[in-house]
Parts: sequence; C-alpha cells; structure tokens
Amino acid sequence: QLLEAKASLSLAQTQHTLQLQQAKAQINNMVPKKQFEQLQNTLREEQCKTQQLQESLQQQAEQTCRQLVRTQEEHEHLLQAAVEQAEGLEHSLRNAEAVLAERAAQLRDAQAHLSRNKLLIEELRGENRRFAMALQAAELKQKSMEEKNQLLEEQASALKQLIGKITPASLS
Repeated sequence: QLLEAKASLSLAQTQHTLQLQQAKAQINNMVPKKQFEQLQNTLREEQCKTQQLQESLQQQAEQTCRQLVRTQEEHEHLLQAAVEQAEGLEHSLRNAEAVLAERAAQLRDAQAHLSRNKLLIEELRGENRRFAMALQAAELKQKSMEEKNQLLEEQASALKQLIGKITPASLS
C-alpha cells in the first residue's frame, strides 16, 4: 500500500509539474488575466489535494507500520509459546521414556524371577514324584510288614495253643 501510495504521489507531482509548466508557457504566451487566475486557482487546488494525499499516505504508512509491529509481536509471542510447549512436551517425553525404561527393567526382573520360580516348581514336582514313589514303596513295605506281622501273630497264636496243649500233657 505504501509503494502504491508513493507511486500515486509521484504521478500526481509529475502531473502538477507539467500543469505548472503549461501554465507558465501559457503566461508567456500572454494568457488573459482571468484564465491565469483560473490556472492559479486550479494549481492551488491541486497542490492542496497533493498535500492532503501526502498526509493521508503518511498516516496510512504509520498505521501500517504500527500494525506490522503488532503483528510481529503477536507472532513472536506465539512462537515463544510454541517453543515453550515443545520444550514441555519434550520434557514429558523424556520422563515417559525414563518411566518406560524403568518398567521394562522391572518386567525383565519379574520375568527372570518367574523363570527361576518355574525351575523351582519343576524341581519340586520332581521331588514330589520321588516322594510319592518312596511313599508308595514305603506303603507297600508297610503292607508287606503288616502281612508278615499278621502271619507271625497267627504263628505265635498257634504256638501258644500248641504250647498250651503240650504243657498240660507234659505235666501229667
């Protein structure tokens, strides 16, 4: 807008210069007084318009500069806010990565612990099978001993009866 205004101003100044030269040329050609006064009035009006145009352009230029400064400040604030937000997100990401790394380490430890527990459980199952077999063997042995005991008790009872029969006969 400023460049366009300057171009318009330059064009207006060029036109006024040409009109002034024409007016001087006409004066030199003995322009009548009435026409000369009209030309002077026209020149004053054009100079006044030029002055107003210059002032208007100056105001527009100042307003545009102020608006540009405000826009630049807003952009700087937005950029600063975006940078701060990015830094906050980066910090949060680093924290999350640290927490994830810690959790991963805990999971690895838990997995190692589970593996050790599985091995212990397998060992205990093996021992349980051995104990079950030993218990079964002991139960069989106990049953066998009970049967032998029963047999011995029967034999002892038979012997007692035999001794009971033999003893009165031998006493008589």
